[in-house]
Amino acid sequence: MPKVLIFGNSGSGKSTLAKQLAVKKNLAHFDLDQVAWLPKTPPTRMPLIDSMEKIGNFLKKNEDWVVEGCYSDLLSQIALHCDEMIYLNLSIQQCVENARKRPWEPHKYGSKQAQDANLPMLIDWIKQYETRTDTFSKHSHLLLYRNYVGNKKMLTCNT
Repeated sequence: MPKVLIFGNSGSGKSTLAKQLAVKKNLAHFDLDQVAWLPKTPPTRMPLIDSMEKIGNFLKKNEDWVVEGCYSDLLSQIALHCDEMIYLNLSIQQCVENARKRPWEPHKYGSKQAQDANLPMLIDWIKQYETRTDTFSKHSHLLLYRNYVGNKKMLTCNT
């Protein structure tokens, strides 16, 4: 019963790895971006209780899964149910390069042009990973990783 939790900075390769594992091990795949934000502009976080209800529904419906995201407030709750944790701790430079090469994500953007227009903001966001102290930060990811007592690994490259 694989239950895998993948996290890291934006552009670290979370979605790519999660999709690969989902296919290879026949796991249900859940991207936390689906439940972290309200569908409005400017972007606003969904209330934590609402996000956790949606996550709980996914976990109940699926015995084997891979969940990926960068939200430590959500990840910490899912960590209680996973049996493997993977922290993608890539360099800022690697994450920026991955973001520049990212294919269009139709579940996040209405068009490739809209995604490309957001790239400068995303790169600035990626570069702040080590200095932020919020739920998306390296600091919060390291705490999550260090406090998890189960099977875990930290990867520093995508190969």
